[in-house]
Amino acid sequence: MDVIIQSLGFTAGAELEGYIKEKLEKIDRMDDNIIRARVTLQKGQAATDNHQCDIRLEVPGNDHFVQKSAGSFESASLEAIDALQTIIRRTKD
Repeated sequence: MDVIIQSLGFTAGAELEGYIKEKLEKIDRMDDNIIRARVTLQKGQAATDNHQCDIRLEVPGNDHFVQKSAGSFESASLEAIDALQTIIRRTKD
């Protein structure tokens, strides 16, 4: 699975990108049909706003898309990946 990470309005560090790729490996093991994961990270408008993580899994047929917000990019991406795991489980059943 290819992983493409975009960060809008800031530059994501190697540590954050490594964390997201590591977590996405769980999803890759769940489904062999996943072609690519496109991750978009975006900061909120003000300092108090949440950080947003969008993940689109490209699979044959309809893509899976999740958008989550949280206080940090790590927790937003973890919530998004958990939601994608639920979607994959439902489509397999």
